[in-house]
Amino acid sequence: MDYGAKILSFARALPQTVVTNKDLEKLFDTTDDWIVQRTGINQRHVIDPAKGENATSLGAEAAAKAITKAGLKPEDIDLIICATATGDYLFPATACLIQKKIGASKAAAFDLVAACTGYIYALNVAYNFIRCGQYKNVLVLGVDLMSRFIDWSDRRTAILFGDGAGATLLSACAREEDAFKTFNLRADGDDACTLFVPNVGSHYPVAAADITGKPTMVYMDGQAVYQFAVRAVPETLAQACKDAGIEPHELDYVVPHQANTRIIESAAKRLKIPIEKFITNIDRYGNTSAASIPIAFDEALELGTIVKVPGRKLKIAMVGFGAGLTWGATIIEY
Repeated sequence: MDYGAKILSFARALPQTVVTNKDLEKLFDTTDDWIVQRTGINQRHVIDPAKGENATSLGAEAAAKAITKAGLKPEDIDLIICATATGDYLFPATACLIQKKIGASKAAAFDLVAACTGYIYALNVAYNFIRCGQYKNVLVLGVDLMSRFIDWSDRRTAILFGDGAGATLLSACAREEDAFKTFNLRADGDDACTLFVPNVGSHYPVAAADITGKPTMVYMDGQAVYQFAVRAVPETLAQACKDAGIEPHELDYVVPHQANTRIIESAAKRLKIPIEKFITNIDRYGNTSAASIPIAFDEALELGTIVKVPGRKLKIAMVGFGAGLTWGATIIEY
């Protein structure tokens, strides 16, 4: 049989603790107005290990919600792909820990690292597993806890990131019911070190007694990343639309990676897509890396921001970009 894939459900999970821009004013020289004007962010959620919050707990919460929404049981899941750059261990995979926590005993599980683009990459991998007939029900997770790697005295990065988890459950269907119209994935390692977190245990071996700096914190060349993003987002969206046989203005909605409001506005302007079609929640969550797209999609469905049209399926683009450098998009009918 020639299989397609459909989306059964979205779900999300956020830490309980909220850190506002006013809270950050107490940590370093910044203001709420300065942060909002440059990023669009008002607040972000941050894990509290004392409350038992980690990548596994958030990922498992989002996964369990997605499974319940789809009317399935954990044992119905055949594969778990967790897009994360901030898993609880170097190994085992966070996907395996989530598999145990939710009781998906029959599922294969692995992690995928493509930073903020990880969710799009993971969707494409999941789709191909379903298309070839190997698996029926695949759970795709985006889970990142960037607060673990933030220097909370550095306003260049501390203002940007939040923690969270998003889940999407895909299932096999007849080819004519396939929800996915195209994928466009890209990478360019030439600029890899414009955004990175060093691994102090391997490439940068450091003895604890010798640490005088902050070798495990995220480094970002903000201007370089911004220039990359304002080029990459419209480029991959335009190519995905071309591959799907539609024009950008025909999209009903665009769910972008939530990194910076100005990047989203730039993409809308370049592609001549009304900004109202872009789903954004960066003001409440900040940049949750691989989790941002499924979190935004799930919340938009819950709030009714994505409005279904009787008699036809919506054309929706999802687009991500981030460290690697990586970027990519997919277009679905939903």
